[in-house]
Amino acid sequence: MANITLAPARAGLRDRVAAYLDTLRSERARRREYTRVYGELARMTDRDLADIGIARVSIEDVAFEAAYGRA
Repeated sequence: MANITLAPARAGLRDRVAAYLDTLRSERARRREYTRVYGELARMTDRDLADIGIARVSIEDVAFEAAYGRA
């Protein structure tokens, strides 16, 4: 006779759902950071951007690197 328990399967599912929700939260936070940095830089004048060494065409790249840590 086999002894089958479902508790570990539920715990495994619970862990997978928790990991998935953590991933969603993390991605959402990164997207918010990207949007925040992009917005701040986009509102700056060309002169202000030049003072900090960023070309207007590079704003998207800078915001992406700030949020995701890679270019």
